[in-house]
Amino acid sequence: MFNRRSAGLDTPIEGLRATPPAGLPFLANAQVRSFVLERPKGNVIVYNSPGLSEAASEIHALGDATHLLINHGHEAMYGPPRLDVPVSVHERDRAETAGGLTVSGTFTRRQMIDDDLEVIPTPGHTPGTTSYLWDSGRHRFLFTGDFLWVEYGQWKAVVLGSSDRAASLDSLRLIADLDFDVLVPWAAMKGEPPVNVVDHDDARKRIDAVIASVEAGGRY
Repeated sequence: MFNRRSAGLDTPIEGLRATPPAGLPFLANAQVRSFVLERPKGNVIVYNSPGLSEAASEIHALGDATHLLINHGHEAMYGPPRLDVPVSVHERDRAETAGGLTVSGTFTRRQMIDDDLEVIPTPGHTPGTTSYLWDSGRHRFLFTGDFLWVEYGQWKAVVLGSSDRAASLDSLRLIADLDFDVLVPWAAMKGEPPVNVVDHDDARKRIDAVIASVEAGGRY
């Protein structure tokens, strides 16, 4: 585990860079980040946030990114970063995303980017919410946006009034079966670490508890 900081970027764990946090306008004490995946086949950025512009020169120095992967359309509210990077999002969130970002590509199904990064549609929070599973060789990182996020150490699903609860439950059951050891949400509460390192049994137990809460009618 690492916790180095250099010129705006943190390294919460080897191979993963985190931008400076930025406030989430509609939720006090919540902060969002973007993440740079350092990959031999080309760096990839996951999530849009103001920190991308703040750390643009440092990100560029790491090597131009091949993709900016959007989890869901709400990320477009921050507008385009000061980086020249193609934006990809699920087709069902394309229209909302295009309101703030120029969309270069879309997904419609589960697929791979090279042999280490998997695109996994997890609809529910929004119709096109998409998670990403990256195998760095040392860790398996799951990026869930705020479909599944961390609030003061507790994993929670964000089920909005506009969300599809049944689809959210199906997506939670899907990710419960995934093999990962680092959860990387888009948002976390101020003061919390940007990543959660877990073992498979702990992750499954935590997601099962989230499923039970959503089944009981819980919502953020």
